[in-house]
Amino acid sequence: MTVTLLGATEIRRLAAELDVTPTKKLGQNFVVDANTVRKIVQAARVQPGERVVEVGPGLGSLTLAILEAGAAVTAVEIDHRLAARLPQTADEHGVPEGMLTVVDADALRVTELPGEPTVLVANLPYNVSVPVLLHFLETFPYLQRGVVMVQAEVAERLAAKPGSKIYGSPSVKAAWYGEWKLTGTVSRQVFWPVPNVDSLLVGFDRSEGERGPVEERRRTFAIVDAAFNQRRKMLRQALSGIFGSSAAATEVLTAAGVAPTARGEDLTVDDYQRIAQHATAIEGSGVSG
Repeated sequence: MTVTLLGATEIRRLAAELDVTPTKKLGQNFVVDANTVRKIVQAARVQPGERVVEVGPGLGSLTLAILEAGAAVTAVEIDHRLAARLPQTADEHGVPEGMLTVVDADALRVTELPGEPTVLVANLPYNVSVPVLLHFLETFPYLQRGVVMVQAEVAERLAAKPGSKIYGSPSVKAAWYGEWKLTGTVSRQVFWPVPNVDSLLVGFDRSEGERGPVEERRRTFAIVDAAFNQRRKMLRQALSGIFGSSAAATEVLTAAGVAPTARGEDLTVDDYQRIAQHATAIEGSGVSG
């Protein structure tokens, strides 16, 4: 039996049945265009036999497109009504038994994923997109790649490189786990309701092996946060708080091969990691997660 996708009329009918009203305030927008969800699945290079985790499946538009590609899906949904209805929708659209597993939970609190999926695919609300992505990359090392649809500004930040005005804390933290790049555009008109912001697809491929131990990552991220909290200041000033003084910050930066007069947006994730590594040699530095 072939898996069929949701159409705009059925999506509105399902929403009415479940008394679900998508709100712009929460960044909730349902995709009502079959070509768009297929485009996302294609961008994520989903293959038959793979297991994909989808965050926030909603009424199931993207879920069915992933299943149509022959992959199994672990869907994490915070809304109990939507989580309860999704298996029925899948059954009605020809999804073979056992191909869909629904986890009724807050994605930011999930610590286990049935089937250990290797691919992440999602349409993420702008207000939780970065925290969810970082939580999943930190918590589930078996995730190897993914594509998410997010607000354009968020996608551009995640894919930004050092030296650009939009390069910031999310850019560096995302880069800790792998390579990020923009993979496609999405029209506002494919959403219901039509959002006030543009959306983009952004994808990642995880680097081979772990970049560093947990404590080193936490130290690195603390330094990243300090650097971008005062991004207009030179690093020796921006990092003086966590190292105790401007002189101590200068000492660590110099040891790490980073100019104390540089600014946060000038550094790569490798630079920040080196700073964290040298910081461990300074007692009482105060750098911690």
